[in-house]
Amino acid sequence: MTKPLFERVAIIGFGLIGSSLGRAIRAHKLARTLVACDRSDQALATIARLRLADAATPVAADAAKDADLVVIAVPLGAYAEVANQIAPVLKPGAIVSDVGSVKGTIVRDLSPILPPHIHLVPGHPVAGTENSGPESGFETLFEGRWCILTPPPGTDPAAIAKVTDLWLACGAMVETMDAAHHDKVLAITSHVPHLIAYTIVGTASNLEEDAKSEVIKFSASGFRDFTRIAASDPTMWRDIFLNNKEAVLEMLQRLTEDLTALQRAIRRGEGDMLFERFTRTREIRRRIIDAHQA
Repeated sequence: MTKPLFERVAIIGFGLIGSSLGRAIRAHKLARTLVACDRSDQALATIARLRLADAATPVAADAAKDADLVVIAVPLGAYAEVANQIAPVLKPGAIVSDVGSVKGTIVRDLSPILPPHIHLVPGHPVAGTENSGPESGFETLFEGRWCILTPPPGTDPAAIAKVTDLWLACGAMVETMDAAHHDKVLAITSHVPHLIAYTIVGTASNLEEDAKSEVIKFSASGFRDFTRIAASDPTMWRDIFLNNKEAVLEMLQRLTEDLTALQRAIRRGEGDMLFERFTRTREIRRRIIDAHQA
């Protein structure tokens, strides 16, 4: 039998991403022991019923004790609380990683809490669905998707390599970048699109009742896609916007300026400008398909 990548892995937070990672770890035999942690009694019952881990506990410190790798998979607003709970029990040389969508605040907030004898290797698997909870996870979620690692300067290369190997074994492609750069890129590719989706669906919900029923009845694919995005976990997305507000606000300002230009073109009947813009953005879609990220 091939030796597993880790002896003991603890995943704190067993929602969509945490449970999908747990499933992939078990499927590929990447850990000898997998411990799941979740504060929800319902989630713990699901973990036991589906046998998603070797052990499960509601106490983060119990899960993290003796772990070689601890993956934090809770909403961003709960990171500091989890870090304070696990810091006293982390063994020397342990790796702490995560799956959050904002990295700058993670490095800033966790570094002072975690002991100096551990390795912090933040990560962000760019994958997901609008569903949440341990039942919604599946082991192939990360296949063909990117996982971005944002280790602080001076992080042990061996620890980075171990986390890289984990995600590669789960089928992901891995890239390493600076945390601030990550946050700016994800602001435009993920965070602002979610904010737009929440806004459009919210506008539709504020229509008079007769118009609202027709919006639902005659939803075209564009609006349906917005409703799928807007169905994402509200706690997670609240924390994302609060923790990446500078980058999100910068991208929203750019978007506002572009919308104003389009509004002006429509008002003035500038068809050539509209055609040029739509042709250029169509090319982005083709490049996404060519990159197998559609």
